[in-house]
Amino acid sequence: MISKILKIFILLFFFTNNLFANNQYYQEGLNLYKSKKFNEAKFKFEQDIVYNPKNEMSYLYLSKIFKKLEKKELQEQNLNTVILLNPQNEEAIYYLAKLKLESSDYKKSKELNDTLKSLCNQFCSESKKLKTEIENLSKK
Repeated sequence: MISKILKIFILLFFFTNNLFANNQYYQEGLNLYKSKKFNEAKFKFEQDIVYNPKNEMSYLYLSKIFKKLEKKELQEQNLNTVILLNPQNEEAIYYLAKLKLESSDYKKSKELNDTLKSLCNQFCSESKKLKTEIENLSKK
C-alpha cells in the first residue's frame, strides 16, 4: 500500500514539475522577446514547442522573430502552423496576408483578408487597411 502511494506521489511530482518547466520556456521566451533578445527567445520558444507542440503562441512568436531576422520562409512556415493549430487566430492570418502581399501574391492575400474579415474581433481595422493596400497594389 505504501509503495503504491509513493509511486503515485513520485509520478505526480514529476508530472507537475514537467508542466511547470514547459510553461516556463514560453514565459522566458516572451520575456526575452520583449527585451529584444531574439536569438535567445527563439531558443526558448523552440524548447516550449518540444514539450507543447500545440502551443500556437510559441509558433506565432517564432514567426515574429523570423520576420525581424528577415527569414520569410521560416516566418511563413510558423504562421501556417499557427493557422493549422487554430484556424481562427486573427493575428496569424493578418501577418500571413501581409507576407503574401509583400511577395505579390494578391489573390492569397485577399483570400486571407476575407477570412480575417469574417472572424473580425481584434484585427478589424487592420483588415480594412489591408484591403485598401491589396486593392492599390493589385492595380499596378
